[in-house]
Amino acid sequence: MAEAHELTMLEQVAAMRGGELSPVELTEHYLRRIERLDGAVGAYLTVTADRALDDARKAERRLAAGGTVPPLLGVPLPVKDLDPVPGVRYTSGSAVHADLVAPPESATGLVGRLERVGTVLLGKTNTPEFGLPAYTESRVGPPARTPYAPGLGAGGSSGGAAAAVAAGLASAAQGSDGGGSIRIPASCCGIVGLKPSRGRISPAPQGDVSGLATAGPLARTVRDAAALLDVMAGPEPGDPIPMVPTATPFLQWCERAPGRLRIARWSRPDPPGVTVEPEVLAVYEKTAALLAELGHDVVEVAQPLRPGERDAFTPVWSVLAALAPVPAEQEAELMPFTRWLREQGRAVSGLEFTQALSAMQAVGRRFAAAVAGYDAVLTPTLAQLPQPVGALRDDADPAADFAAQIAFTPFTAPWNIAGLPAISLPVGWTDAGLPVGVMLGAPHGAEGPLLALAAQLEAAAPWRDRCPPIW
Repeated sequence: MAEAHELTMLEQVAAMRGGELSPVELTEHYLRRIERLDGAVGAYLTVTADRALDDARKAERRLAAGGTVPPLLGVPLPVKDLDPVPGVRYTSGSAVHADLVAPPESATGLVGRLERVGTVLLGKTNTPEFGLPAYTESRVGPPARTPYAPGLGAGGSSGGAAAAVAAGLASAAQGSDGGGSIRIPASCCGIVGLKPSRGRISPAPQGDVSGLATAGPLARTVRDAAALLDVMAGPEPGDPIPMVPTATPFLQWCERAPGRLRIARWSRPDPPGVTVEPEVLAVYEKTAALLAELGHDVVEVAQPLRPGERDAFTPVWSVLAALAPVPAEQEAELMPFTRWLREQGRAVSGLEFTQALSAMQAVGRRFAAAVAGYDAVLTPTLAQLPQPVGALRDDADPAADFAAQIAFTPFTAPWNIAGLPAISLPVGWTDAGLPVGVMLGAPHGAEGPLLALAAQLEAAAPWRDRCPPIW
């Protein structure tokens, strides 16, 4: 049998059910790899070795008892450090919270779901301060780096989760995405990253009045991402925008032929002056040609957003930044970019915030209407290749920092604004061996057909065997 980390998440499940691999053996394998390799990629902020081994022993006893078991029993997975796990260090990527431990009442929502399906908690993955920037650099831990070139960043804000999966330090991982934070690092790290529809996964116990952010899976394969979405999806009592659970599991959609689809495509960013690097465009064009070869109608359409329309996103994002709980006497300890956003957010009145939300929702409705006539949409995931650590960050000029992030990630945020599902797929690599993702989006609630298309693309241009040198 291949080494344990070379197996996909679903292959690990099958190996444990068949007695070829035990949860304790698998967990110990990952803990050894994390200890040996994580210093090079910065995937984890906290490793919960004792908790993981205890979880694994419980899973092993449950497997030995026989009978029906939870779908991911014994699978070691991490949790992004924006999500609280009771009794575990909970930094939110900020040095201000470096010693914070999540209280017992934080056991609801997503983390509770992962526990109930039998996963083993490996630890908390790296994230930038409060998940705000599109890179994973902070004062509470090392930068997260793409395992394909450790001098380059893993993207953000789920950079630690993506680096863990790409480096073989977890088979899959939970992330979150408020403006591209799953898809950006998925592209930088050469893995699959799915942002679901608004309301597909409960935000509990967190709150987000904007509706921008959602949790989602990161994995090496489309099927693993679908299987993880199956256990993450679902409402919690009191959710403001719950979705009715689907009748067909997402994993089953991966076994379906998508049929002949009408796929829109565009590669022109809406922010003025932003351009797409030639190597990114080459992968995008190659993917469009492959989709046409697979029998789909690929239609060139105009960029649906007008210049400046996304500007309503900025005051909303800044107010969300200002909501993060920070004692007044520790405000100066925050990252310059965080302080800059929070200062802007505190200057927004309640009326102005409501107006910005309304304007942002109007943009989202226009965007959703523009793509509603298509089964899917193809764009690049990012406008640029993975950037050197520190290249986007500008502590001396946070406004320039923000502009650099937008130039890096112009395609991702509109899908959050509209609340539509989108997936980044690692379909290409440069001559230098850097991963290049493309993004497929779909109408609201269409994760199933989107996953069917993604699985078809993966079968036509498989990427599983593309592994970084650290592997």
